[in-house]
Amino acid sequence: MKILFVLPNETIKSNFKKFVKWLNIKFVFGFGKSLAFPILTALMPPTQDVEFIEGGHNEIDYNKDYDLVGITAVTRYSPLAYEIADEFRKRGVKVVMGGWHASALPEEAKQHADSVVIGEAEDTWPILIKDLKNGTLKPFYQPVRPVDVKNIPNPQMKIFPRNNRSSVQATRGCPYKCEFCSMACVKFRNQFRMRPINDVIEDIIDIPNKGFFFIDNSLTVNPNYSIELFKQMKDLNKRFYAYGNIDVLNKNKELLKSAQEAGCFSWFVGFDSICQESLDNVKKVSNKVKNYISSIKNIHDHGISVMGSFIFGFDYDTIDVFNKTDDFIRKSELDIPVFYVLTPFPGSLIFNRLDREGRIFTKDWSKYDLSHVVFKPKNMTVEELENNFRNFCIQQYSFSRNLNRMINGIKFGPNIFLNIAIMNNYSMLNNWF
Repeated sequence: MKILFVLPNETIKSNFKKFVKWLNIKFVFGFGKSLAFPILTALMPPTQDVEFIEGGHNEIDYNKDYDLVGITAVTRYSPLAYEIADEFRKRGVKVVMGGWHASALPEEAKQHADSVVIGEAEDTWPILIKDLKNGTLKPFYQPVRPVDVKNIPNPQMKIFPRNNRSSVQATRGCPYKCEFCSMACVKFRNQFRMRPINDVIEDIIDIPNKGFFFIDNSLTVNPNYSIELFKQMKDLNKRFYAYGNIDVLNKNKELLKSAQEAGCFSWFVGFDSICQESLDNVKKVSNKVKNYISSIKNIHDHGISVMGSFIFGFDYDTIDVFNKTDDFIRKSELDIPVFYVLTPFPGSLIFNRLDREGRIFTKDWSKYDLSHVVFKPKNMTVEELENNFRNFCIQQYSFSRNLNRMINGIKFGPNIFLNIAIMNNYSMLNNWF
């Protein structure tokens, strides 16, 4: 059986962007990718012929002979995913769709696919493959219980190009229920589970790159587990990014020390807002604005940089949120800031609320890219949010701001300094081109 896995994406258009991305892959550790397809590959007999393509129509040969095409896409790329699926189905090829968007809107996805996998696929994928061989493919496949993480196989990263093999998952699920999180649409995803540490170590060793991403929703949910994991990573000579919640990183020095000794380059923190009312309104219970600056200093004191994300457009946000965020970034010496427009992804609690309130004015999914406004804000006009966001990003990624962050990053040593330089200048190029 010949299977094609497709991850719809846009091709980087600027040669400058391509160069910076190459620098990051060559000298840091590349960009983390979803482990969905490597795990699905591992669930099938090794005799299966599996191919992986990332991109759009130009990267795909629709005339090649495939028995099955599996497609997963985030919301912004779902229109492209549907086009790709339709092209294959015109040629009589069976198409299966999955991922966050398809799980949130399975009936929509089914219009473009022979079958839709809803939620976690480890238990349902082998059944789907068996049904395909027997000619009894069902329209929908959904797990009846949370996946036992002890049974998650070692991902077959060989389907990726060598320089993209940079993702590891130690835990599954998130117990928090932030209103804007797209995970809310997936059954069992709020059940936090920890993989056996030996299995995680095996996955890390299997990665040829020196560095990688932990793609876990948060490695601070169970600090004791993460501390033990980091201790066992200490002699692996790796470096990594990890997502964490600021409340734990603010007070757990043992976690920070063990992370640094294991090779942690940077903690990625969702600060989300410097307005406490906005955080409380969307049930971001782990964040207290009054502790932000001390938390960043605490992480810096352990020799680790901080990548922090901010979201604009919450109901308590007024136009002055941009100036306040700018002031915070200056005072905190945040190393790598990342900015998003609030995006109510299908299946999230905030999508359901804003839809009920009649505030979502477009369901053109290609606009759900974290930089377009797709709903009516409460304390700004659509134009005010869009224009202020765009100008804010240009300001934050100006040459002088990036240079200042690079100078501040010298204290971390050459590797982290280089990463800070690459990530900030890549963001600058994204705004220029």
